[in-house]
Amino acid sequence: MIKAFVELWYLWLLVLVVFIYRLYKAKIKGIIGEKTISAFLTRLEPTKYKVINDLMLSVDGKTSQIDHVVVSNYGIFVIETKNYKGWILGDEHGENWTQVIYKRKERFFNPIRQNYGHIQALKQNLQEYPELNYVPIIVFSIDADLKVKTNTKVIYSVKLLKTIREFTEETITEQQKEEIYSKLLALNVRDKEARNQHVEGINKKKAEVASQVSANRCPKCGGELITRRGKYGDFKGCKNYPKCRFTITN
Repeated sequence: MIKAFVELWYLWLLVLVVFIYRLYKAKIKGIIGEKTISAFLTRLEPTKYKVINDLMLSVDGKTSQIDHVVVSNYGIFVIETKNYKGWILGDEHGENWTQVIYKRKERFFNPIRQNYGHIQALKQNLQEYPELNYVPIIVFSIDADLKVKTNTKVIYSVKLLKTIREFTEETITEQQKEEIYSKLLALNVRDKEARNQHVEGINKKKAEVASQVSANRCPKCGGELITRRGKYGDFKGCKNYPKCRFTITN
C-alpha cells in the first residue's frame, strides 16, 4: 500500500496542482494578463514613455489600484486589463458587462467605469497639473470576442502599442513627465496590509451589490429593478431609467 502510494506520488501532486489552479483560477488568469501587458509595454520607447505597473494610490482614505499607467509626452495612458474569453457584451453606461460562453453568462463590473475611478484618483494626486490629458484604455486578450458599444478605446492586447502610438501631439514637457513619473512612484502604496484591505473592500462591495440585486433593488439609487429585453437576452434595469442607468444581466 505504502509502496503504491510512493510510486504514484506524481499523480497526487498533479491532483493538488489542479485543485489549487481551480481555486485561484480567476486570480491566476488576471496576473497572467497583467504580466503580458507589462511585457508589451517594455517595447515602448523609454525616452518618450515611462511605465508604472500595478500602481495603488490613496484618495480620501480609500485606495485605487491601477493595472498600468504610462506617463508620456503625449498624455497619461491609464490601462485596465481584462483576461476574459468568449463574447464580451457591454456599453458605456451599464453598471456591469457580460461574458458569454455558450449558454453560460457571467457578470463583471463595467471596466470603463472602473477605469474612470482610476483617472479620478490620478487627478486627485496630480492636482498641480490640471491640464493633463488622460487617455483611458481597456485591454482584452485575443481570446475575447468584443461586442461592446462605446466611444472609449476597448481593444485587444495585440493593438495596445499601436493605439498608444496614435497619439503624437506633445502636451507634456520633458520636465513635467519626469516630475509626474517620480511623484507617482513615491505615492505608490506598497504596504501588503493596505493592499489586502483594498481587495477585501472590493469583495465586500460586490457582496452588497449582489444582496441588493437579489432583493430587486437598484444598488445605485434604491429604485426597483425590472426585467427588460435586449438584443442579447433579458436583463434587469432600474425603473428610474434614464435618470438611473443601472443594468445587470439575468
